[in-house]
Amino acid sequence: MSFYNFEIKQPNGQQLNLNDFSGKVLLVVNTATRCGLSPQFKALEKLHQTYRDKGLVVLGFPCSQFMNQEPETNETLVEACKTNYGVTFQLTEKINVNGHDAHPIFKFLKKEKGGFLSSSIKWNFTKFLISSEGKVLRRYAPTTVPEKIEKDIIKELKKLS
Repeated sequence: MSFYNFEIKQPNGQQLNLNDFSGKVLLVVNTATRCGLSPQFKALEKLHQTYRDKGLVVLGFPCSQFMNQEPETNETLVEACKTNYGVTFQLTEKINVNGHDAHPIFKFLKKEKGGFLSSSIKWNFTKFLISSEGKVLRRYAPTTVPEKIEKDIIKELKKLS
């Protein structure tokens, strides 16, 4: 099973083909615009701008399961992220990351890389690094700032050349 076997929709309802990202290094993040950690959007965007031409894809999965910190709708979240944080990286439709109705992508991610004490996602901005083959390499805590992940991203991008 690979990350690329799953399906997800964009906020506008159109299918986002994850297979299109095959051969790329991915940083997957559950996001929320009203979270105390939402300044990380800017650092995620910086990673996107710096490494997208080298093979990095940043994917944001908006989620409101943690104190309803994603009040935006699928219709408004792209514009809110762009206006407030300069986000141009790919966002998906709003999803759940925990519970019986967790999106299958996050069930897979949690199964591949469990967290401390349990596999559940503890908060917004949990991050997963995915190899160019679709393998889950690492899981990062919400408080791990994107700058601290950069060295791992560079290491994976070097494998592409």
